Amino acid sequence: MSINITMPALSPTMEEGTLAKWLVKEGDSVKSGDIIAEIETDKATMEVEAVDEGKVAKIVVPEGTEGVKVNAVIAVLAEDGEDASSVKAPSADAAPKKEEKKEETPKAEEKKAEEKKPEPKKEEARPEPAKAAAPAKTDDGVRLKASPLAKRIAANKGIDLKALKGSGPHGRIIKRDVEAAKPGAQAASAGAAAPASPDGLILPQILDDRVYAPDTYELKPLDGMRKTVAKRLTQSFMQVPHFPLNVDITLDNLLTSRTAINNAAREGVKVSVNDLLIKAAALALIDEPDCNASYTDKGIAYHKHANISVAVAVEGGLITPVIFKAEQKGLAEISEEMKDLATRARERKLKPQEYMGGTFSISNLGMFGIKSFASIINPPEGMILSVGAGEKRPVVDEKGNVVVRTVMSVTLTCDHRVIGGAEGAKWLAAFKRYVETPEAMLL
Repeated sequence: MSINITMPALSPTMEEGTLAKWLVKEGDSVKSGDIIAEIETDKATMEVEAVDEGKVAKIVVPEGTEGVKVNAVIAVLAEDGEDASSVKAPSADAAPKKEEKKEETPKAEEKKAEEKKPEPKKEEARPEPAKAAAPAKTDDGVRLKASPLAKRIAANKGIDLKALKGSGPHGRIIKRDVEAAKPGAQAASAGAAAPASPDGLILPQILDDRVYAPDTYELKPLDGMRKTVAKRLTQSFMQVPHFPLNVDITLDNLLTSRTAINNAAREGVKVSVNDLLIKAAALALIDEPDCNASYTDKGIAYHKHANISVAVAVEGGLITPVIFKAEQKGLAEISEEMKDLATRARERKLKPQEYMGGTFSISNLGMFGIKSFASIINPPEGMILSVGAGEKRPVVDEKGNVVVRTVMSVTLTCDHRVIGGAEGAKWLAAFKRYVETPEAMLL
């Protein structure tokens, strides 16, 4: 029996990708663990391993194809003893469409869904992109992950996969989940999922010709990264109650300490201001553990370590590689790790585990001369720090004299479901203390 190779979900947020390169050709034999292709996601370029053994009978999606949906069939394997030439495969165009149909509620179950709720609700679940008033349905085609075997068993038993909770990696539905389900299991109400995805509130697909004549602009298609950034930040801005806190911090002591540290550092190590801010942020989170938190429907998750996500600008968007357990790392280690992560981020060579799992984010636009700004929270993190440029400003010192100091403005954006104003203020005070007295970071 032939085996379909489908577009893998290489991260929980991946919706589609580009099949950059095939490393096998039709007729090649592969075994489990062999690298068969390279996939470009919204964040990185990654290798794909074969799960099953067999001979490559058909390559359905040619290399270089963009916008290949997760779970779409990209190739077909013939098992040992099977005639590869007799294997039939869906066309490249048909594969994604076929996958979308699989995710829809079967006709037999659609009737039952109609009895539970009026028809207009079902229409709201799949709005036209330009109709901002209609709430959009959760992207089932993206979030529903199931193994091919689980799908076959579910189809035979009449089980709706949308009603199941996966126990496999990243919530993937596997064989045992389907076998444990009752035949005819119904999907959750489409209306219940609608608020989770505000896709219908993003921009219209086409600009109105009455406002902008077609020859007055150039339309560049969205790549995977830009689509993901647009979707996630729109969701965050709409669903997370943001509030900002601002403070000015003098940098003179930190700049002096940085010079001394770099003079004493081993060859090749050069600590940046941002490295020091990462360390200060991590220590402040340990001092104020109520701020190192994430909101969930079941409760507030308080993280045991300070995993600092650092925004890195890349072509087509940004990515946030993570310095894990930053509170335990020295400045030299943070500096070297950050340089490596930033380099590979710009080359789109990060692994998912290197840009996921952050508990707090830092975005620094100081190098562009930006004095002050506020960032959108990166869920599920509870806070993000926006760092402005250090600049010379007149300051009144402890003796009442007006002196010139190097000052930067920072803005802490908080998720009000998790963090109150007092908690955020305490974190900012701790962060300011570490920056203005950098010796405290060495204790």
